[in-house]
Amino acid sequence: MKGFENAKKILPGVLLALCIALPSYYLGSAFPLIGAPIFGMLLGMLLAACQRPEKFNGGIMYSSKKLLQYAIILLGFEMNLHSVFKVGSQSLAVMVATTGAAFLTAWLVGRSLALKGNTATLIGVGTAICGGSAIAATAPVIKADDKDIAYSISTIFLFNITAALIFPMIGHIMHMSDVGFGIWAGTAINDTSSVVAAGYSYSNAAGNLATIVKLTRTLLIIPVTLALSFMVSRRSQESGEFNFVKIFPWFVLGFLGASIIKTTGLLPDGLCSFLAHSGKFLIIVAMSAIGLNVNFKTMAKNGIKPILLGLACSVAVALSSLLSQHMFSLW
Repeated sequence: MKGFENAKKILPGVLLALCIALPSYYLGSAFPLIGAPIFGMLLGMLLAACQRPEKFNGGIMYSSKKLLQYAIILLGFEMNLHSVFKVGSQSLAVMVATTGAAFLTAWLVGRSLALKGNTATLIGVGTAICGGSAIAATAPVIKADDKDIAYSISTIFLFNITAALIFPMIGHIMHMSDVGFGIWAGTAINDTSSVVAAGYSYSNAAGNLATIVKLTRTLLIIPVTLALSFMVSRRSQESGEFNFVKIFPWFVLGFLGASIIKTTGLLPDGLCSFLAHSGKFLIIVAMSAIGLNVNFKTMAKNGIKPILLGLACSVAVALSSLLSQHMFSLW
């Protein structure tokens, strides 16, 4: 009976987010470089300017928090660990270098810009790992506000589009090999759609490699979220509020479990593909809900600071990827 009452409380908000997610899904299919999650968040922000009944708030909060975690678990069903580890052994050193560069830059530049909240952490994670998916996985761990998520997603989106357009041109100017460009695009561009666009613009071989490198990079969600959860737990312990069970990101274990199921073939490929696509759609629903909790006036208060941080992190990742490839003779 209690579960039924809870469902009644969250249903209106979930349905509202779903109604925004459906047109966003088709807009994302028509404009893949922008992506459905961005459309969902923007449409949600437009509707946030309209006053809404309080009955929607519970479901909107549920969609932006819980559905986000379920989505990350489902994304694991597209991860074949055999392919990931095969390519990962070739590009692991580059990933370590770019991840370190992104976090160091986010910390240093974020402090110099005096960015408040968790925006700097989310932009660093999004740049280092895989854009919106990494931000979605990290946000509940560090208890980020919806406005921090919106700042970060918007910033990452801007540099995704920029990278997809300019990376192939730079690669040709530098006479990079297909392998070199594939690793560069896979380690230095955030969102999968932008990686695919840049990679296949360069060559089919570069596109194939960039896509696998990008999926390999996605696995960094696991150690990064675990590390952040322990950092949060230490702060909670210092304030006398430590609870390991509450602070541990259990959904990350679900992501890993789904990856293992995909790799071992316990479920048919068709079903795994369906589950992974369901996860991507839930990301759209969650981003729509996040948009409903944010408005443009609130975002404008942070001004250009998140964009400057995103620029610094993107440049640091791109340069560290090129430098580490040169050191390991991967061009």
